[in-house]
Amino acid sequence: MYGRPYCSSGEETSMPSVIRMAFSAAETLSPRLAGRLALILFRRVGSRLPVRPDERATHDSARVGTITVNNKNVVTYQWGTGARPVLLVHGWRGRAVQFARLIRELRAEGYTVVSFDAPANGSSDGRYTDVREYVDAMVQLQRLHGSFEAVVAHSFGVLGAISAVANGLDTNRVVGISGVAEPGYLLSYFGQSLGLGPAATAELGAAFVRRVFENEPDALSRFSGVQNPLPASVALLLFHDRVDPVVDIEQSEQLHAAHGERSHLVATEGLGHRRILSADLTLDAVLEFIAAPLPVAQGRSVERR
Repeated sequence: MYGRPYCSSGEETSMPSVIRMAFSAAETLSPRLAGRLALILFRRVGSRLPVRPDERATHDSARVGTITVNNKNVVTYQWGTGARPVLLVHGWRGRAVQFARLIRELRAEGYTVVSFDAPANGSSDGRYTDVREYVDAMVQLQRLHGSFEAVVAHSFGVLGAISAVANGLDTNRVVGISGVAEPGYLLSYFGQSLGLGPAATAELGAAFVRRVFENEPDALSRFSGVQNPLPASVALLLFHDRVDPVVDIEQSEQLHAAHGERSHLVATEGLGHRRILSADLTLDAVLEFIAAPLPVAQGRSVERR
């Protein structure tokens, strides 16, 4: 699903000019046709992100399992066997072990770390996925591990995590890193990346709702972190780089504003979309946030680093 043509490794990819030309021709014939064709690309995840050499030892040390999400085998991971499980949720075209450094830090503090490769990502089955499948995977992991001490999510995973917690996933703390707040943002940007006009972009959104949500009324708003925020008891910590090349910081600013006094936003400079995951300031703040007694939020502050 979703949105700008990127991988959550932080490597934004530009749309090939030949594809833009093809969609321009299709839109000239019919905006509705162009929107429907765009949906095929919009939902496809693309090539699998490999495990990097510096992540390999962490990846191989996990206890590996599987769950079934929408008839797809989804690979799950567990590091550690102690109490206080923490759930990690990767982004679009990502994988669990992108959190390798955080996984090691959490284990050192005595937490059990739980994660998964979403459908069509990492080592899991499929070619397509959507936010509902992310939410389904999280709910199944809660049944296996109980309530989570915290949920830490990256990029598109933030949209899934907030949707899951807003609809009953049990935790008191959510961390969103380089996160997406609104499904509509992804639809709009993807339409722009293809060079689609307003009519074809609107048809892309309509086709998406028909295909994925079976014309459910207000389907997109139900998965909006702004229109359907976290429960009042849940604290929110956000990180976003001001020059993130993949997801605009405005998305985290919207989440921050929607959650009032229980939200804290750290705006960084020069950490991009993925490097922020393993930056010292991110790791230190996440560990402090998870360990601190509630309430954790410090007003509606924006911290710049």
